[in-house]
Amino acid sequence: ALALDQSSSPSPLTYLEGFPKPDPKYAETILAIPRSTSGKNISAKERKVGRVPSIVFEQEDGQHGGNKRLISVQTNQIRKLVKHLGQSFFLSRLFDLEVRSEFGTGDLIEKVRVLPRMLHLHAGTDAPLNVTFIRAPSNALLKVDIPLVFRGEDVCPGIRKGLFLNTIKRTVKFLCPPDIIPPYIDVDLSELDGGQKLLVGDLKVHPALKFLRSKDEPVCKIMGARVSDQQRKK
Repeated sequence: ALALDQSSSPSPLTYLEGFPKPDPKYAETILAIPRSTSGKNISAKERKVGRVPSIVFEQEDGQHGGNKRLISVQTNQIRKLVKHLGQSFFLSRLFDLEVRSEFGTGDLIEKVRVLPRMLHLHAGTDAPLNVTFIRAPSNALLKVDIPLVFRGEDVCPGIRKGLFLNTIKRTVKFLCPPDIIPPYIDVDLSELDGGQKLLVGDLKVHPALKFLRSKDEPVCKIMGARVSDQQRKK
């Protein structure tokens, strides 16, 4: 299993000043009950009564693992979180997961911190159909697609000249210690001129995060023919 070397890093990792931190407003315990069997018919019955069939895995290689627990979570709770956060941001945020024999008042079976790994939504209604979670202890390293938030378009030299921003990536995959998973990564466009691009390696992230792709992959680029002032007014 991938894990941090606690002997070389005895102090817990923390978010650094100037880097995005999770908004405490969305800190929420996801409630769940155990599910004994899986299958298409069982899943359909769960959805019919307002539950989302889900799985919790142990992390082993940052993505897959054992110690699988079948659970069901509440459709309304998952729908609310996805609506408020957005799908990409939901999949990059840690939650406490509380598994009880019954929702609310049943015996506590497990309480664990988890990262939503995969989310399947209905194509027509956006109703959650399946959620996969992965346990996120502090000593883990997890593969996470971190959303990118582009800032500075209003002062970007290239855009002010009438060129346009070609967004190549909306998320970038990193290997992250759970305690410092960023909710998003800021992409500063304020100095980008025509023909210039930003690469994955240009992104400012916590030094404990590891790139999983080439640092030379482009994130965005300013391109296109210059638009005259008269055309912009039209």
